Amino acid sequence: MKLQIFSVLLAITAANASKINPLHVKRQTTSAGTATSATVAASSVSSSTGTSSASSSTTATSNGTASGSTTAVAAPASATWGTSYPPLSQISSGMPSEVTQAVTTTYSVGTSPTYFSGAEPLPTAFVFKAADWPAQDKLPDTSSSEVQEWMQELDGWDIPDLSPTVDGTCVSDPSNVANASARGWWTCGGYTRDTDITVCPGKPMTWGTSFDDGPAFYTTKLLHFLHDQNIKATFFDVGSRCIENPNILIDEYMSGHEIAVHTWSHPHLTTLTTAEIVAELGWTRKAIKAIIGVTPTTMRPPYGDIDDRVRAISLAMGMIPIIWTRTPSGVSFDTFDWEIPGGVVTSEASFSQFEGILGNASTLDDGFIVLEHDLYEQTVDMAIGYTLPAALNHNPPFTLEPIGQCNGIPYTNMYVESNLNASFPIANGTSDGGIDTDGDGTGDAKSKNGTSSAASSSNGSSSQHASFSISATLLAIVATFVVAI
Repeated sequence: MKLQIFSVLLAITAANASKINPLHVKRQTTSAGTATSATVAASSVSSSTGTSSASSSTTATSNGTASGSTTAVAAPASATWGTSYPPLSQISSGMPSEVTQAVTTTYSVGTSPTYFSGAEPLPTAFVFKAADWPAQDKLPDTSSSEVQEWMQELDGWDIPDLSPTVDGTCVSDPSNVANASARGWWTCGGYTRDTDITVCPGKPMTWGTSFDDGPAFYTTKLLHFLHDQNIKATFFDVGSRCIENPNILIDEYMSGHEIAVHTWSHPHLTTLTTAEIVAELGWTRKAIKAIIGVTPTTMRPPYGDIDDRVRAISLAMGMIPIIWTRTPSGVSFDTFDWEIPGGVVTSEASFSQFEGILGNASTLDDGFIVLEHDLYEQTVDMAIGYTLPAALNHNPPFTLEPIGQCNGIPYTNMYVESNLNASFPIANGTSDGGIDTDGDGTGDAKSKNGTSSAASSSNGSSSQHASFSISATLLAIVATFVVAI
């Protein structure tokens, strides 16, 4: 069954694809070089059941520094925070904004997560200093000492010599579109490689739940809902948002959600130079490490814009790419919720798209991954009021799991510091074999135990996408481990 409105949404998206949606850029205005967090700075919150005070757990000072809380206490919240949402028809670009609330809990420095063994304790409270970081929401300078150091991680890897695409879309780049299969370009044709995660293999009726572009003002509302429903998810976090909302990132991590890299400024990665890609991934990785003390081993390219060059760079830096599911006919499991704040797509159309996704997903042999966002109030309201309840109330109900868990990857392996698997994500390979990351038929990388794999790509018609399974190689890497609860 094809999604009812997919062709309409695809046409709308294509018409707007040549430029980055301005709403993906930081919505709030801050002074130059200053990171603030309105979510955790709200002083009071009103609800239908009364008013409660929400003291700030992170405060922005005049010089742009943020001081972290040193006590572990439950954050005050109104009775409806995380449970109230507007009628579907009222979720739109012009909807009135609800006052934000604090994180679910604040944590002491040195506190460790309790949901997996070997977890690193939280580091010293993050203090933002503008001189230590690139400008928010802009491509970082590639001449910095940090980027030059990270570039060395590519040494010895077979990074394909592919020229950047024009704008990361299929509309104005016919030459690269014609070569999309050879370059493994997911944006134009859905081409994947063995190392990509796009489904929850062997787990029908399982939704690998994730949210992109935070941590943001209304992420706390989503976290309250997920906590109340005992749901864990994967958060693909943007570096510029992490340094802006450090306590929300801490709350995501300490609450048992998986944390992954989603670049520094949310660009189409295939349009960038190799050094710019390294900078986007490296600075986000550094920000996450500075705030929660761990380094993610997974990433998601903004807009799903990945090709063999981006893929190889990500793997060389120790991060497995995660995208979202596409059917054999090419239907993308994208809710288009990110188009609601700009008025491009209505909330009704987005939810109809999601209902179609559930209809398709219920027929699959494997679980699925959907694109949703926590950057905007509208997208959070869609999640807590409509998409998540629709999956939970489906007959039969779907099982919701973070993407690592639904792929059999233990929490320990999601972070470099606690990773117990010497061959995960992937170690550099040699010409005598290994995992083919660029589809040329030769091994570009291999696990440290020498496991090799043949190349695989898909435009939606191959057996890989037909069965909705990631490579046997990646499964073999994690099959010997049990999921940490």
